[in-house]
Amino acid sequence: MNTALTLTYALTVLLLIATPGPVVALIVNTAAASGSRKAMFTAVGTNWASLVLIGAAAWVILTSAAIDKAWLSGMSLLGCLFIGYIAVGTLRENLQAPPAEDLAQAPKAGRGGLWQGFMVGISNPKDIIFFIAFFPQFIQVTESFGKSMVVLSLLWVLIDFAVLSLYIFAIGKITSARSNRLISLASGVALLLIAAGGLAYNLKELAG
Repeated sequence: MNTALTLTYALTVLLLIATPGPVVALIVNTAAASGSRKAMFTAVGTNWASLVLIGAAAWVILTSAAIDKAWLSGMSLLGCLFIGYIAVGTLRENLQAPPAEDLAQAPKAGRGGLWQGFMVGISNPKDIIFFIAFFPQFIQVTESFGKSMVVLSLLWVLIDFAVLSLYIFAIGKITSARSNRLISLASGVALLLIAAGGLAYNLKELAG
């Protein structure tokens, strides 16, 4: 195994995953609104989505299959609508919630979970293009394509899960109901902005 190339890959993945995006926003939102356990299931769902996208990317690399840009934009548009739906639901729940002093006695929100994590993780098929462009740069970490894909995939999942777990742990340390509400609102706004930006981009792609 090429140790230097593997370490470079691991560092690159760490920096990419740690950058806030829809998955991080959903994890933070779920941890603040529904607790660490629900957030961990959500993280498992996003990792499951990553494996599906990596598998699709590996198939495309092996077969050199062409990807219809219109199909990708259409699927991405649906993904953005789904993220927007989550964002609106999150904001509505928090804006209509009881006063902060009553939140400790209020039931936990139902946001997040395995399925929702998977749907957000896989909601942008353009990530397949990212993996197609990203993995070939590190495909020689071992002597064979198959082994390299296994190593790269496992490292991605381990680093992804570790980073998301750190986010969950950090949110779990915040015990103030008011703080949790503000964090949930902020992550809802972030999801809404991500959905709006994605909608604008994909509508432009489809129109072009």
